Amino acid sequence: MSNKQSVTKAAQREPAEVVYAAELDKLRGMDHGPVPPGWQMSPRAVEKFVMGDEKLGIERKFVADRAMVVRIIISLCTSRGCLLVGEPGTAKSWLSELLAAAISGSSTLTLQGGAVSSVGQLLYSWNEAVLHTEGPCLKALVPSPLLRGMMEGQMVRFEEIARCPQALQDALLSVLSDRVVVIPELAGEDGVVLAREGFNVIATSNSIDEGVHRMSAALKRRMDFEEIRPIRHLADEMDVVLREVRRANSRAGIEVALEESVVEILVTMFHELRNGQTLDGRSTDRLAGSALSTAEAVSVAHAASLNAWYYGGGSITVEQLMHHIIGSALKDQPEDRRRLRHYFETTVAPRRGDNWQQAWALRSLIH
Repeated sequence: MSNKQSVTKAAQREPAEVVYAAELDKLRGMDHGPVPPGWQMSPRAVEKFVMGDEKLGIERKFVADRAMVVRIIISLCTSRGCLLVGEPGTAKSWLSELLAAAISGSSTLTLQGGAVSSVGQLLYSWNEAVLHTEGPCLKALVPSPLLRGMMEGQMVRFEEIARCPQALQDALLSVLSDRVVVIPELAGEDGVVLAREGFNVIATSNSIDEGVHRMSAALKRRMDFEEIRPIRHLADEMDVVLREVRRANSRAGIEVALEESVVEILVTMFHELRNGQTLDGRSTDRLAGSALSTAEAVSVAHAASLNAWYYGGGSITVEQLMHHIIGSALKDQPEDRRRLRHYFETTVAPRRGDNWQQAWALRSLIH
């Protein structure tokens, strides 16, 4: 017998309904608004969960125009699906997860468009062992997340829907319009699955994917489109990055001092290079090969935190941060190296402050 003790490992990432279980319980307990059929809380309570409510102690989890979030919530009350479109890293998937957690109490019924290549993956397949012994029956049926959502009256998240083959996108039409799936192998009522109240589809797609433009007109008519844009204000982006990096560091079991003035270097660079404009309104180059999103900034700051914990003194330095910024910013576009050097020469060099001067001194990292 091995003398090694078994160790229970924690999940690397828990779904929103687990992380924010206390907030969801609080909102449900004090929710006196009208609740749509099949939902666990009112649209106003869903909005508070997503956008936050300081008086109630509800954390803001998504930065966006409140009116847009309300439109999305209302669209999910209808029989139409909702498609969130935006640049990579704009937290479309996070928003869909928050909405599903609040509306259905579960965000795990998820399809990945790039991984769906057959009707069986989209709708249902069969347990071959049961099928062999008992033939086609409900016991042998293996429903997809989409079919489970219909059966259970749950929100279904369809990630990167534009990467799903055209023929399978068209198979969604009867689901979104008629709210029915017919299973010809099953006789009678067992072969007809009618969507229960509470079912709907929250889809996401990157705006740079060609498939968005090739989606059938019929499918587009059955979904409300909402554009999710990058965070507009630097202060809001700083809040998100600091909060998410602290959360990521905690999950990793590390304690690193996050000096806000150091992290601000990262967030400012990403903000300016993403928008092609400096904070004081001057034009600058945009990098073509990198998605310098808020999500990417969180990843870079977390990587720098790990560097500081395992190799440094437990506090992020500008030098550690710069190594990870360069690795993130320079991907496969040769011209981006020239653009980044130009940004340093025209924007970083004139800036005052020790941190900016340290960043300028490390410009040699951009070979």
